Amino acid sequence: MRAIILAAGRSKRMKPIEDKNFLKFLGKTLLECQVDIVKKAGFKNITIIAGEHNIAKIKKTFPKLEVIKQKNLDEGMAGAMDSLHPYLKDEAILILSANDFLDESAFNLMKKASEKSPAEILMLAKKVKSYFPGGYLEVANKNRITDIIEKPGEGKEPSDMINIVLHIHKNPKKLIETIKKIKTAKDDKYEMAIAKLIKEDTHAEAVPYTGLWQALKYPWHILELQKYFLSTIRKSKISKTAKISKSAQIKGSVIIEDNVKIFDHATVVGPIYIGKNSIIANNSLVRESMIGDSCVIGFNSEVARSNLADHVWLHTNYIGDSIVSENTALGAGSVTGNLRLDEGEIRMDIQGEKTGSNSNKFGSVIGKDCRIGINVSIMPGVKIGENAFITGGLIINQDIPDNSFVKGKVTLEIKENKLDGSKLKRSL
Repeated sequence: MRAIILAAGRSKRMKPIEDKNFLKFLGKTLLECQVDIVKKAGFKNITIIAGEHNIAKIKKTFPKLEVIKQKNLDEGMAGAMDSLHPYLKDEAILILSANDFLDESAFNLMKKASEKSPAEILMLAKKVKSYFPGGYLEVANKNRITDIIEKPGEGKEPSDMINIVLHIHKNPKKLIETIKKIKTAKDDKYEMAIAKLIKEDTHAEAVPYTGLWQALKYPWHILELQKYFLSTIRKSKISKTAKISKSAQIKGSVIIEDNVKIFDHATVVGPIYIGKNSIIANNSLVRESMIGDSCVIGFNSEVARSNLADHVWLHTNYIGDSIVSENTALGAGSVTGNLRLDEGEIRMDIQGEKTGSNSNKFGSVIGKDCRIGINVSIMPGVKIGENAFITGGLIINQDIPDNSFVKGKVTLEIKENKLDGSKLKRSL
């Protein structure tokens, strides 16, 4: 059976994150983590479907794997299947989406179900306790699927099982031929083709699953997945080449990579990952976070529950519940706010719509190659686009587009001081 990883998505809802496939967790990109899990589950024949925007980088990362370019990205999974068609042999395929992260047990479950079941199509079905705005599976006896219903609305769910993109097709060419017959401009032709096959009496079966599933649709999902990866650090690993001051404190489970330097009176609270060549400077506090390679967490800075990519530079900053992309620097005194005054849900503008994060604690998402001046305050839920430069002393309470230079006016009023400072004395 060949495993097909769908990685051609353009990460539109994740902006300013450039490509979620290359987000790093514990020092590996998300796509590398996906490939590792597929291999551990026993799949040796792996194909990655890429897009024009990321195929070169994917090929460089996986020189030994087959990488196929998806021609029409607007057709979603249907477009991926069409691009795969010329490369298909008479073989069953397992399809997984790079947008969803599942642990190894999901793949083992699907393999066993495929071996035992006569079904031509098998679909992983995650059981949910509350409404999820996605595709639901209508099922009959022995979990036989009778229909796929997209976003039925709360209270109208046909079952408690949602469709997760981990599917087995024993006759993929039949599926692709059915996709080609469907004439629609929508991007759900793949699901429509499966529903059509089911109605034509193709045996499709739901495989109930209760294990780990984390969708990667919105920026805050990055921090949710990060929690899972951090939870896997059960035993600390500190490189022999790391240099840690005697006055520094290391607490909890940590991974500290090669050539990391932790200076006097710094505190590292696990679970945490610190990448190669990074510096945690004097008096700094880093906790429950992932710090990339070659970062500088400068003097007196705090990083809490955040994801920092490679080459991020801080100096006397607070970064809380935030995501900072590579090659970004913040000037002294700049901070990310992560809690509203009313402690309500943090909402973020996603493709023109205000979308709730389901959390009252979420900071900023900062794109790559940014430079942020001193004493800049970034409000909760604000996005800073790629290559944005922001001058000092500003309060950023709205999203900043890519390639912006942001400056503001600070008006000073100077008048005679009628108070006598020499008469003001403080006692200890």
